[in-house]
Amino acid sequence: MKICIFGAGYVGLVAAACFAESGNSVIAVDVDKSRIDGLKEGIVPIYEPGLKEMILRNQAEGRLSFTTEMAEAVQASLVCFIAVGTPPGEDGSADLKYVLGVARNIGQAMNGYKIIVDKSTVPVGTADKVRAAVKEELAARNVAFEFDVVSNPEFLKEGAAIDDFMKPDRVVIGTDNVRTAEIMKELYDPFMRKQNRLIVMDIRSAEMTKYAANAMLATRISFMNQIANLCDCMGADVSAVREGIGSDSRIGYDFLFPGPGYGGSCFPKDVKALIKTAEECNYDFLLLKAVEDVNERQKEVLADKLITALGSPDEEQPLTGRTVACWGLSFKPRTDDMREAPAITIIERLLAAGATVRAHDPEALKEAKKHFGDRIEYSTNQYAILENADALAIITDWSEYRNPDFDRIKSTLKSPLVIDGRNLYKPDRMAAAGFRYLPLGRCGVGICGEVK
Repeated sequence: MKICIFGAGYVGLVAAACFAESGNSVIAVDVDKSRIDGLKEGIVPIYEPGLKEMILRNQAEGRLSFTTEMAEAVQASLVCFIAVGTPPGEDGSADLKYVLGVARNIGQAMNGYKIIVDKSTVPVGTADKVRAAVKEELAARNVAFEFDVVSNPEFLKEGAAIDDFMKPDRVVIGTDNVRTAEIMKELYDPFMRKQNRLIVMDIRSAEMTKYAANAMLATRISFMNQIANLCDCMGADVSAVREGIGSDSRIGYDFLFPGPGYGGSCFPKDVKALIKTAEECNYDFLLLKAVEDVNERQKEVLADKLITALGSPDEEQPLTGRTVACWGLSFKPRTDDMREAPAITIIERLLAAGATVRAHDPEALKEAKKHFGDRIEYSTNQYAILENADALAIITDWSEYRNPDFDRIKSTLKSPLVIDGRNLYKPDRMAAAGFRYLPLGRCGVGICGEVK
């Protein structure tokens, strides 16, 4: 099948590579000429395991190409995917200017029947706006080509996006047209070999499904973070609590790991957008407002633990003269994405408290420098930043941090203090090794300021 995908960002590149891998002819389109020129030379602008190799392979085999020529891409394709950004506006609503801009470009270039697919995360009702924009451009050209608009939200986890696309939990297709549904089923059939997980529904329900899924996952994360904070205050172990509730088949274990808060390109933006959508319907979505508030507060918890352990909360800059080594900067492992990353809030708080901050991350150092510049120190060696540091703070749970050289950590730090925002280690093992170990919700220094 001949496909064009507008947007050579995270979603667009993953979709382009995976559709090409299944035998389709794919053109990826972007207005950023430097990005397209780089992709033509094999320079992939994002880090995602397996993506670069897949892009290079399909380029070499002639199934995947990159261009800035929008009209040519539309005219050569049957299915046109819109996978551009929908950044939050000042009021939290999704900004649709890029989506509708692409819709108008498609309308200006159409030369026959097209299926226009919203792959971007968009509010309920966006398909109607896309349809209207295309019709307006066709009317201006005095032509009347037939087209259909489909909602096909993505459900990709950064760090596992290739597997998620190639072996999806589900594929949601929002359309009211039987013919269009059959074409979309054919397109996704190679990914359904083991089990048919394709769900067809009306367009508005498909648009809502994406937001509802992310809002539910964000809610689970915020709930477990609140439980962890309460465990800290009460002397309970959140890991035991997680096992106790996760074993209930109605609840399960996924997204119940406590941490320094969620981040990335999806959860923060989509929670805000769904709250705004509710407001437009005069509905007060109290639960999601609480989820958002809890998440913002959670990003402060790790810094609070450090200040309680190393300084005095009553001082204006309680960490003056202290050095904190931070492991992990990206919002999650296996990505270089720092959008809304808890590390940003945590490190800014430490700097404001007077601390010297050193940081390591396997992939996100380049992105971190965009945020912090020369205000912090960087290293590609996770142990080098520990030299005479007063504490090690673990922010992101990269695999490299799960089984480190504890003897080396202890001998390199000025004091054997580890503040673990990801609960990677067993408290009894750390205590036996001579560490002062303060995880989240496991009888450490609580947010209440007490030592359990």
